[in-house]
Amino acid sequence: MFALPRLLPVVTLLLAATLTGCGDQSDARQASAPLRLLDLEGREVDPLAESGARVTVLLFARTDCPISNRYAPEIQRLYAAFAPRDVAFFLVYPDPGQTPQAIRKHLEAYDYAFGGLRDPQHAVVELTGATITPEAAVFGPSGTMVYRGRIDDRYVTLGKVRAAPTTHDLEDAIEAALEGRPIDNPTTKAIGCIIADLK
Repeated sequence: MFALPRLLPVVTLLLAATLTGCGDQSDARQASAPLRLLDLEGREVDPLAESGARVTVLLFARTDCPISNRYAPEIQRLYAAFAPRDVAFFLVYPDPGQTPQAIRKHLEAYDYAFGGLRDPQHAVVELTGATITPEAAVFGPSGTMVYRGRIDDRYVTLGKVRAAPTTHDLEDAIEAALEGRPIDNPTTKAIGCIIADLK
């Protein structure tokens, strides 16, 4: 017969798994607490709460990531198409070494029509599970993350690029979120620059 103290950790783990759920919904993450990003003035910002948009898109970026920078025109196209439909866009810079001044120059150099936020403590990196720049996280009207992954499939691997993408994953995800439809592929693999762990 097993002693009760030995069984308690097992029972606790089973109970936690039952209560939190596992399986197909593991990628749907609720942002119940503030996201705690920083704007370029150093103020805390929760883009989900402050934008008031139906859908919010966070795009992880670096000023010096060539793949992220090559996607600037496509990101601008998506912004122009969806911003009038109550979709908010934010670039999120996870590298704590990138200063607000460098980010301002980056936004200006690539003619971004929307703002940048900093995630120096990786609070949103951890919430979303993002590992790459560029990588997108889409949050639906309820504040739940409904998509995380690539913008499209233009990059097959590092150094191997299609002439044109065959899927438009981010665009499809935004459209589905606006229509309240399930997203066919809620998680896709992004290709680009690795988001380094904090030291």
